[in-house]
Amino acid sequence: MKTHLPLDTCAVIWVGNHAIDEGARVAITKALSADESIFVSPISAWELGLLTARGRLSLQMSAERWFDELLRAPGIRLAEMPPPVLIASSFLPGAYPKDPADRIIAATAREYNYRVVTRDRRLLAYAEGGYFQALAC
Repeated sequence: MKTHLPLDTCAVIWVGNHAIDEGARVAITKALSADESIFVSPISAWELGLLTARGRLSLQMSAERWFDELLRAPGIRLAEMPPPVLIASSFLPGAYPKDPADRIIAATAREYNYRVVTRDRRLLAYAEGGYFQALAC
């Protein structure tokens, strides 16, 4: 059975800086060694744009080029974001995260049984509630 690992936006940024937890690094390395894809949500492109536009993230190139280069990396694929998942993000059970991007990532993980790699404490808390799987990075 394949392990599907989507990266939350914070994980996308941290993986690029090689500053992630050893457990997450091992899981990513194993997935790539087994020819499995590491997924990045399209919503992460939006978040990356917001972070750079607000001056909260400094990149050596434009956010668009940075994201485009990320998607060219071996094993990295753009996750699907179909309308049913977007709608499901509005109807999550339990004490779901309030951030729309986090809700979309959680709904995607729930729909496709993904194990999200994240540092976001709200997403990790939601996963601890049993609503989806997450791996702290």
